[in-house]
Amino acid sequence: MAKNDIGLIGLAVMGQNLVLNMERNGFSVSVYNRTSSKTKNFIEGPAAGKQITATYSPEALVASLKRPRKIMIMVKAGWPVDAVIQELVPLLEPGDLIIDGGNSFFMDTERRSKELEEKGLLFLGTGVSGGEEGALWGPSLMPGGQKEAYELVRPIFEAIAAKVDGEPCVTYLGPRGAGHYVKMVHNGIEYGDIQLIAETYDILHRGYGMTNDELHEVFARWNKGPLESYLIEIAADIFKHKDEETGQYIIDLILDAAGQKGTGKWTSQNALDLGIPTTTITEAVFARALSAHKEERVAASKALTGPEARPSGDAETWVAALEDALYASKVISYAQGFSLLRAASEEYDYNLDYGEIARIWRGGCIIRAVFLNDITAAFKEQPDLPNLLLAPFFRDAVVSRQENWRNVLKQAITMGIPTPAMSASLAYFDGYRSERLPANLIQALRDYFGAHTYERVDKPRGQFFHTEWVHSVTDITAGTYNA
Repeated sequence: MAKNDIGLIGLAVMGQNLVLNMERNGFSVSVYNRTSSKTKNFIEGPAAGKQITATYSPEALVASLKRPRKIMIMVKAGWPVDAVIQELVPLLEPGDLIIDGGNSFFMDTERRSKELEEKGLLFLGTGVSGGEEGALWGPSLMPGGQKEAYELVRPIFEAIAAKVDGEPCVTYLGPRGAGHYVKMVHNGIEYGDIQLIAETYDILHRGYGMTNDELHEVFARWNKGPLESYLIEIAADIFKHKDEETGQYIIDLILDAAGQKGTGKWTSQNALDLGIPTTTITEAVFARALSAHKEERVAASKALTGPEARPSGDAETWVAALEDALYASKVISYAQGFSLLRAASEEYDYNLDYGEIARIWRGGCIIRAVFLNDITAAFKEQPDLPNLLLAPFFRDAVVSRQENWRNVLKQAITMGIPTPAMSASLAYFDGYRSERLPANLIQALRDYFGAHTYERVDKPRGQFFHTEWVHSVTDITAGTYNA
């Protein structure tokens, strides 16, 4: 019996669609799922008549594959991944490859990479972006692990990935957890992007009373300009959908309590560890958390009053300004994400290529946007670019939009409409462009109560000083608090 090219474990929708994608591109696939009925339904349904082999045990899956064996795991992140790996390891031989295609935490991937390498096995932690449709017709793939592991699966990955200008949206990213780290930051940027779009919607809908039909027209128009992106495109589509049962717009029927699976939180937590300000992304995480307290917010809405002022002019007069504000804020979300990637590349020795990351994000993935072409170009022109805001294209794009950006936020404040991510984006911009910040007072306060020392503007960096504040000013007793 002929052996298959690759195996896949986990037949939820993402796993099924990846299998169908692989088979459509000429590869034979063996599949296994812990619940055998799911395997049976798949093989008798979507996989019927295709080069797809059903197996009903890990042993049978491994036995059905060509050497070196390549097995992709598409199960829930966390302990289920470890459980599957533990089942596979005794059945595999040195040189065989395990691929984790789930949304695993990069530190788990680091651990698994080390453990499997010690056993002579190859391992790829691979981010997969694009949702169910992307998995079927072409995702963005973000593999990290041994270079030789990637070469084993490269023909398959390049065949199934999305294509932009004929180029597959996949590349080798780096060792160990590099792939899952890049996917984590991708999702963090996605959190920021989605929150910024939601805030813009809130201003237009709640603030200016724009109807869903009008919102559809605005977002569809924006998707033909600098804001062209997958998220703007699907937002435009969402606004026109009606519920068949009630005839009401579905967007108006959806409860305003957002869920999250943790990848945005991981991005913010790791940014704190590395000392990188990802304020737009982090405010987006907190905004989802606040939205989840629905009942508490309903009660608060009856107890806490806000401004009653209504905006002057109609919504259309603000559409151009909002387009500028949204664009500038989105640039900040991406700038923060790439700054975090730079810090992680140094901290974890990933040797990331930022231009290549931007390139593979141009198609298939959730945050694909037309200005990723400009990000790719910026890093190709200056690979050591410290921040996207310093690239001439994005510097000019943001600076030229800042008047509208500021006016939009002033109007939102006047209306009492929260814009946490957009406000954080502007604050980041203003902080990053400030030659001097009030951190001198922070250092003085820390030195006063905790003798934490400070550097001086009239001395070389790296020299630290302490003032005996109590003796020189008052008789207040300084403690030894840490802050």
